[in-house]
Amino acid sequence: MKRQLFDITGTDRTTFLQGLITNDVGKAKDGLLYTALLTPQGKFLSDFFLLDLGDHLLLDAPDLTAPDLIRRLTMFKLRADVQITPSDTRVRRGTGLMPEGAWADPRHEALGWRLYGTESGSDATDWDAIRVPHCIPETGVELIPNETYILEAGFERLSGVDFKKGCYVGQEIIARMKHKTTLKKGYVTVAIDGAAPVGTPITSDGKPAGTLFTQAGGQAIAYLRFDRAKGALVAGEATITAST
Repeated sequence: MKRQLFDITGTDRTTFLQGLITNDVGKAKDGLLYTALLTPQGKFLSDFFLLDLGDHLLLDAPDLTAPDLIRRLTMFKLRADVQITPSDTRVRRGTGLMPEGAWADPRHEALGWRLYGTESGSDATDWDAIRVPHCIPETGVELIPNETYILEAGFERLSGVDFKKGCYVGQEIIARMKHKTTLKKGYVTVAIDGAAPVGTPITSDGKPAGTLFTQAGGQAIAYLRFDRAKGALVAGEATITAST
C-alpha cells in the first residue's frame, strides 16, 4: 500500500499528539510507534507509525487515510505550536536481515523492518501470507474508517494502544470495552476451504456470523460473532472452520 509521510515540528508537537492518539508518544523516542486516531465514539479513522527523530516527529500513514488524518490533526491543533508538512523522506519495507538504520515493525516480528530514507517500496515479501496467519489487519481491508473498533481488530496485541497514557479521542469507549465488557465480535484467523471475495458474508446454519476478509495459504482473516463461530461456517462457495 502506498504511504504518505509528514514532518511534525513545533514545541508543542509531543503534548499535542499525546492528547489525541491511542499510544504513548514518548515511546517513539525508543523505536517505531504504531498508533491510531479514533472518532469520539471510539471508531477507527487511521492507523499510522510515529518516529521521534529529535528535532521533529516523522508520521508514516496509509495513502488511503492520510488526507483525512492530516485534515483532522490540523483542525485539532488550534493555537498550539505545531506544524505538519509533507516530508521528503520515503519508506521502504522488507523482511530478513535488517538494513542499517532500519526500524523493527512494532506490530509483529514477522512484519520485518521499515527503513526511512530516499527510497520507497517493498522487497518481494508476500505480505498477505504474513498478515493472515498472525491476524494483522490492514487499512482499507479489515480496518474500515468510521466502522472498526480497534480492540476487535487486535490493537492491544499489535502494540497499538496504551491503557496507561491518559486521555485521547475515543478513550472512554476503548477503556470501557477493555475493562467492563467481554468482546463479542472480532477479527480472527480461520481455516478456509475454497475462496470468496473480501467482504463476503459468513453464515452459520443460515444465520449471519461475520464477514470474510484477506485469504492466503488455506487461511483467512474473518470478522466473527463469537457466539456463532462454531462448527462449519459458510462464505459464498467456501467453507470456514474457526477455532474460537
